Amino acid sequence: MVSKKPVELPATVDGAVRLMLGLVPEDEQARIAYMSENELSELHMGLGQWVRNHMGLWGNNTALMAATGEDNADDASAVIVKAFRDELRRALPKVH
Repeated sequence: MVSKKPVELPATVDGAVRLMLGLVPEDEQARIAYMSENELSELHMGLGQWVRNHMGLWGNNTALMAATGEDNADDASAVIVKAFRDELRRALPKVH
């Protein structure tokens, strides 16, 4: 019998962002980095849904929910997606 090690869910927004950096393809990261605050809502049913479903925001990851400061999974995933976008922007080359 094969035993599966339980996947450790991120407990912080930073941890969620680090996980996403390793999973989201680079071309998609580049697109997200240049999105405005308003455009981030376009990610609600794609990346946001993935965050909600796979990072335990529907109930079993209370630590991550608390870290977002939000009371529901939709708003919590929006906080995480925005933090992801902000981290991607920090990595962009600075043009002077």
